[in-house]
Amino acid sequence: MKVFVAIGTRPEAIKLAPVVAALRPKADVVVATTGQHPRLAVGALADFGIVPDLALPPIEGRPSLAQLTASMTAVLDLALVGQKPDWVVVQGDTNSAFAAGLAAYYRSIPVAHVEAGLRTGNLAMPFPEEGNRQMLARIARWHFAPTVRAAANLVSEGVDRTRVVMSGNTVVDAVALARAGRREEDWKALDAALALPDGPLVLVSCHRRENRGQTLLDICSAIRRLAARYPLHRLVLPMHPEPDVRTVFQVELAGVDNVFLREPFGYVETLHALDRCDLVLTDSGGLQEEVATYRKPVVVMRDQTERPEGIEAGFASLAGRDPDRIVSEVSGWLDDPQRRARLAGVANPYGDGSASRRIAETLLVSD
Repeated sequence: MKVFVAIGTRPEAIKLAPVVAALRPKADVVVATTGQHPRLAVGALADFGIVPDLALPPIEGRPSLAQLTASMTAVLDLALVGQKPDWVVVQGDTNSAFAAGLAAYYRSIPVAHVEAGLRTGNLAMPFPEEGNRQMLARIARWHFAPTVRAAANLVSEGVDRTRVVMSGNTVVDAVALARAGRREEDWKALDAALALPDGPLVLVSCHRRENRGQTLLDICSAIRRLAARYPLHRLVLPMHPEPDVRTVFQVELAGVDNVFLREPFGYVETLHALDRCDLVLTDSGGLQEEVATYRKPVVVMRDQTERPEGIEAGFASLAGRDPDRIVSEVSGWLDDPQRRARLAGVANPYGDGSASRRIAETLLVSD
């Protein structure tokens, strides 16, 4: 069996790395980077000892979403003709995942969708991710749902329940795989390498399209207020490579003594920061899941989340995008150490670390 694994972004690389590892002993696996965020994707794969077998041309300039998707679909189409895979595996809700799924569909190659079934029900939030994952659900052959709720979403939309597998989330597998074999001194060395400041940390991440413009300025205002309220905390912010995001952070947060702007972290560096921090403040999807492995709280700067399991388990607080509420939700965690400590006894709602094995076993016996 030949499996073509399409990876365009850092989160895709992280969540598909353990799937690649599970498939490779028994299948011919072609790992292809789509060109969407090649440097970040390749760097994340390297943290798992994976080198892409096929690197498609990087996307130049700043194309529109339509241009990005059209360009990747065309190049992926040629790659699929050359590779002739039995399956195409995509993950999540990116333009890369949708383009690879569409190219495979047009060539009548079955698609396996990892992390299927997440929904906000609002095509505008997150944009364009909600649309991408809903469209993928129409063309995928296998739907690997990370939670019971995600599986139920798919069935309620008319997806054949025999093609839905409640696999668990591969991010739990990825954390275990990235940490395997690393010694305590390896993790300690990262403090020096990353120049992480002494003292309690808050890890900050923000990049969503719907959070740009005035909303991003409001978020920067909330970060400044939090920095002033908690002067002993260090707010560490790895900046997304998108210029519209980086420039705002560099202008709005310059000169704030306890805000530390950093280049994007690798995955191992991110895990180290999660281990060290008191709290995560983010609009990311993946970080909402990863904090559960570390039993840390996360404040989500979005009006809706497709990951309500974290809220129900007690790890996540949905703050919306209003700076007053963001400050209030973060303060509710930082001012209450006992509330944070209680998370140590909460079960991870995203799985048991066997998702990749379940996915591989399903694909290997598929027609």
